[in-house]
Amino acid sequence: MKSDTSQDRSVRTLRVGEQVRHALSDILARGEVHDDVLAKAYVTVTEVRMSPDLRHATAFVKPLLGKDEAAVLKALRTNTAYLQSEVARRVNTKYAAKLKFLADESFDEGSHIDALLRDPNVARDLAADEAASGND
Repeated sequence: MKSDTSQDRSVRTLRVGEQVRHALSDILARGEVHDDVLAKAYVTVTEVRMSPDLRHATAFVKPLLGKDEAAVLKALRTNTAYLQSEVARRVNTKYAAKLKFLADESFDEGSHIDALLRDPNVARDLAADEAASGND
């Protein structure tokens, strides 16, 4: 019997996470969830992180333009049982993963960093640092 190495397990969790992400994206894009909030919102599933035993999946989601994020998260959480059963039907794993939905904050963090770099004071400091290192 072949034993899995930790690398095999991590590749497997990434692969299953991507399959769950695709399944969720497909379900949401087709409007298969009968929920008024989700019917009106375009939701992107940016990433799904699986637990090592593949029993838990954390889905990071972002509504288009960040609109109604709280309402979308609430609707997803309300419809978790349906989404779990649909994902289990589409992704062939031993156990149906329990889904957890979180807002994807990475876009907000990137925008914040971009805004900081565009700040005139930061740009001035960066230019001064570059000039100082160029004199060495």
